[in-house]
Amino acid sequence: MLTASPALPGDGALRPSSFKSLPQLLAALLFACAGTAHAQTVQAWITTGDQAQLLARNPDAHFKTGAKAATIIEVDPKQRFQEMVGFGAAITDASAWLIQTKLNDQQRSALLNDLFGKAPGAGFSFTRLTIGASDFSRHHYSFDDMPPGQTDPELKHFSIDANRADVLPVTKAALAINPKLRVMASPWSAPGWMKSTDSLIQGTLKPEAFAPFANYLSRYISAYEKEGVPIYALTLQNEPHFEPKDYPGMRVDPVKRAAFIGAHLGPVLAKDHPQTKILDWDHNWDEPGSPADVLKDPIANKYVAGVAWHCYGGDVRVQSALHDRWPDKETFFTECSGGKWAPKWSDNLQHFAKVLVVGTTRGWAKGVLLWNLALDENDGPHLGGCNDCRGVVTIDSRDGKITRNEEYYALAHASRFVRQGARRIASTSGYDQLDTVAFRNADDGSVALMVVNSAKEPRSFAVRVGQRSFDYTLPAASVATFSWQ
Repeated sequence: MLTASPALPGDGALRPSSFKSLPQLLAALLFACAGTAHAQTVQAWITTGDQAQLLARNPDAHFKTGAKAATIIEVDPKQRFQEMVGFGAAITDASAWLIQTKLNDQQRSALLNDLFGKAPGAGFSFTRLTIGASDFSRHHYSFDDMPPGQTDPELKHFSIDANRADVLPVTKAALAINPKLRVMASPWSAPGWMKSTDSLIQGTLKPEAFAPFANYLSRYISAYEKEGVPIYALTLQNEPHFEPKDYPGMRVDPVKRAAFIGAHLGPVLAKDHPQTKILDWDHNWDEPGSPADVLKDPIANKYVAGVAWHCYGGDVRVQSALHDRWPDKETFFTECSGGKWAPKWSDNLQHFAKVLVVGTTRGWAKGVLLWNLALDENDGPHLGGCNDCRGVVTIDSRDGKITRNEEYYALAHASRFVRQGARRIASTSGYDQLDTVAFRNADDGSVALMVVNSAKEPRSFAVRVGQRSFDYTLPAASVATFSWQ
């Protein structure tokens, strides 16, 4: 049962006998009424599948006593869940290169302020970097490449110079706009000389390379920290069950991941970078047994802060199932991309909002990341891998024109209104094709409720908090965020 909200004027909470004078009573009534008027106003922001409205401010709603709608969404701020790190997308090599080289100073500043700045910006507070190249790089590299047959176990040739022209300046600019921005990082491959293939392509980590690779990752964190970019979290391998044939990748099964974390990476980071979290998996929902096997290892378990998930296979509900088994471990959602394989804007908006924002956060995700922050009009640049992926925004490399894609709006419906440190709170969801998630911000107590209407027609409902409620009707195939104090 939801408890009643604080008493409002007229419900018996203010009694003349409680006050020593008439002026005191009048002052109390005026203060209470002013607070009630403020609390009764609900801002509504809507994006529709037909793009007629794009994160558009709609008429306010107003709380009142009682709810008459057939569908009622209950919101209970007293039931609190995970604390949020935030929402965002990866600053890949491709994204950084486009932002740094294909935009002039004014265009670059405007875009980064829109992405990472406060309202009316999207307010992204979480991002991901690649440790070395991914498929969205213009060339394949690590931070310690050696000629075939040569090794560098002491990492004498380690250098992050490959990131100085674009990834570092763009990440620093984002941090300047939002100093609370959390940065995580993932390698697509260890340096080739550490692997069974002696190449960035395919292969697995050699046992004798466990210690050098742990030091390599620690050196990366140190180098970035020296540049003013603290690394909040680290995964030891992107998609460790996948060995792509045309871009960097590396297979690391759960037994090997547990051994590497327990005996090497965990102790090294505990000594050198205790503030950086180790996240396991960084792969799809369809193999939850793999991170489970790592968490079952008692030594590795001590060092693993949580599990990171991708969207390309399986069901988002496995996040909650794994969290139920290990409630002390954190959950993050760290990659998904849209692309030309799904061309309908409205369907994409619904999917990203319903599954990748609402679904992942209801599944305990503290942070939600999509893949490329920005790509160009040709879905690149890239070298191997996905040739039809879509960025959160598209930068036209010819003139710098920015297109905000459906992923942008799905994320911004949360990121603009849910600040770092907010707590997810209880809300009913899944009734009458309405999916919801709610948060309460820590700084001012404001509440943000995101509602996704998947129906092909408008849906009317009431949102009830304690004994108060407001009514609203959402257009077909739309996403809304309601915000109130």
